[in-house]
Amino acid sequence: MVGVTYYCPRCETVAELERDAYLADKCVTPHPLEGWEYVPAYELDGETDPGDLADGVELVCGAAETDGEGCGEPYYLSFVKFADGEELDPRTPTADANFDFLRR
Repeated sequence: MVGVTYYCPRCETVAELERDAYLADKCVTPHPLEGWEYVPAYELDGETDPGDLADGVELVCGAAETDGEGCGEPYYLSFVKFADGEELDPRTPTADANFDFLRR
């Protein structure tokens, strides 16, 4: 396990998480990515890898893992996610791309 630091996307307060080095970070956002599952940071015990539990971690700025008071708002660390050997893009809609909006 390694300690990795992240900035709150709202107020830039620093938070540190212990996680395995093999995990690749996708992004840190003020809102969860659609289709990603998050484990709250307070449920991590420092020994269990968050990547084994979910697709990312929900942090609360100002909580125990945060260095400073923080803004108190939640934010989301998302790990790179794969399906069928391809990296998933959270901006790609999961709906059928062949849907015809003009059809009556």
